[in-house]
Amino acid sequence: MTATLPQLLEKLDQAATADQVRFAVEDIAAVKDVESVPILIRVLGYNNPGAAVAAVDGLIQIGEPAVLSLIELLDGYNYGARAWALRALSGIGDPRGMDLVVKASLEDFALSVRRAAARGVGTLHWEQFPPEAIAPAQQRAIETLIKVCDDPEWVVRYAAVTGLERVAAQLNTALQSKSILAEIKTLLEKLVADDEALAVQGRARLALMRISD
Repeated sequence: MTATLPQLLEKLDQAATADQVRFAVEDIAAVKDVESVPILIRVLGYNNPGAAVAAVDGLIQIGEPAVLSLIELLDGYNYGARAWALRALSGIGDPRGMDLVVKASLEDFALSVRRAAARGVGTLHWEQFPPEAIAPAQQRAIETLIKVCDDPEWVVRYAAVTGLERVAAQLNTALQSKSILAEIKTLLEKLVADDEALAVQGRARLALMRISD
């Protein structure tokens, strides 16, 4: 007999080891019940990466119904929880998360948060925006990611390059112009030539090839 959500929550409450917590969260996530959203968000603050990964996966599977809770319950003090929550928002790609991922990618003090947020800027689902809002939103995303390419941490710059490639590949027809693509390509060429991290150079080179194709 399949366990109910209350039974699974009780199992989580009784978990005594990190593995037991992870297994309990995996079972809760598998139910895909919107009522589990606050619990899954709470798990993001545990010092348990395995449980956090399971919670993120569960939130992404629940999708749109989890978005407002993720935004409203975002932990302003625990940067680890914040990074996990932004990973969930990135995986969902809902337009309502745009302000949050833009701000966090530019301003958060924690590199893990900025990296997750930069990914989120690049994974927004443009088809879910109102038609008239797509072009301005894509322009904002590009401007944000270009700024993030100056981040002092290479892992954040790497995420920004990945995001730029994704946005450039999905540009709305009204926005897609030679000048905008040329600006992106110029930035990528600069990263290939000058970035101090070989990983960023390589990722920028790959993005440049894909955009050019």
